[in-house]
Amino acid sequence: MSIIIKQGLVVDPSQGLRAIKDVLIENGKIVRIADCIIPGTSQAINAKGLVVMPGLVDMHAHLREPGREDKETIETATMAALAGGITSVLAMPNTTPCIDSAQAAGLLQKRIQKSAKANVFVAGALTKNRKGHALTDIEGLCNKSVLAFTDDGSSVDDEKLLSSAFDICRKTGVLIVCHCEDTALSAGGTVNRGFISTSMGLRGISKESEYKRVERDINIAESAQARIHIAHVSCAESVDVIRQAKAKGVKVTAETCPHYLMLCEDDVRGFDTNKKMNPPLRSCDDRNSLKRAVIDGVIDIVSTDHAPHTENEKDIEFERAAFGVIGLETMLPVTLTALYGNDSTDLTKIAQICSTGPARILGLKKGTLSAGSDADVVIFDPEREWMVEKRGIVSKSKNSAFLGMRLKGKVIFTILNGAVAYQA
Repeated sequence: MSIIIKQGLVVDPSQGLRAIKDVLIENGKIVRIADCIIPGTSQAINAKGLVVMPGLVDMHAHLREPGREDKETIETATMAALAGGITSVLAMPNTTPCIDSAQAAGLLQKRIQKSAKANVFVAGALTKNRKGHALTDIEGLCNKSVLAFTDDGSSVDDEKLLSSAFDICRKTGVLIVCHCEDTALSAGGTVNRGFISTSMGLRGISKESEYKRVERDINIAESAQARIHIAHVSCAESVDVIRQAKAKGVKVTAETCPHYLMLCEDDVRGFDTNKKMNPPLRSCDDRNSLKRAVIDGVIDIVSTDHAPHTENEKDIEFERAAFGVIGLETMLPVTLTALYGNDSTDLTKIAQICSTGPARILGLKKGTLSAGSDADVVIFDPEREWMVEKRGIVSKSKNSAFLGMRLKGKVIFTILNGAVAYQA
């Protein structure tokens, strides 16, 4: 089977490419990019006026299977991913059972092979049952193709244990993704601590609970000379810590999420539980700092932190509602709406932070349109506006922070392994 994508604006940071081109796909691979390719018997996609990029890579998604299939499944999550132009996701290990053993990882891989509609890669738990008391068999999990390790949703309090984990991961060459939260400082909080939390009568979550733990975890990684990736950065102080560590040569990368680039604590005033997340939406100044950090490269990538919840877990009092929002279908349009055209951010930067960058961090042969690479491609209209509506959401859960909001940027086609997997 072959496809020619005709006359789209091809944007691929891995090749320094940004030009109107044709893209030829054959047998699941990118074959050639040229000014004009004669279609022949190939399926032709007219991409005039559209952008052609490597399929997006989301290295932070909660697929909920096994254990909470009432919220999401591997099948529904990957269908939602394709609707958002995401062709590869890294599944977090906080499932039931937790992905903390070779057996659990093997069973998950079988489920992925059976029902995934997009590429799914697996992150293993750093500690057994994510309790922070004993390390998992990191080497054994690596043999089950686990790409990274994290207790995401929890931070490892035990410094000696975390140091040992960094030592092992340095030797095995795998990445540790750190959820940075000191629960001694954040416990009981539901929104950012400050004027808004006080005016709403809610207990706040201090920024110290995040950036102090970012600083600690980076220092431990530096001592071990290991790689570290900081998940879902939400505040300016964490950005400063990461910037200083990078200047020292520490092997640190970092992500923020689209919702932190577009929303702030003011958006929580209406007690909308779909804007309750951990870490919480911070101040407008923090949002602006995160935007600058993405633009100047201190924040390497954006990831969704896709966290589906049922209506029973969200449609209740704010303080009792679950933390987290979905994001697979809105990752690209929210990032475009927040950054593209507003802060001199060009499409090459968008491709870098949504595709090429996360693929590089994970060591995946994704995020590129180079000849011979897997034909994972997203084709989108960067200017088309649309409204996020519950009825249009593909994900099993509907807890989007952007319901009723107009976004800019619409995915038209998603191509996976050389075949059209989604068409608007």
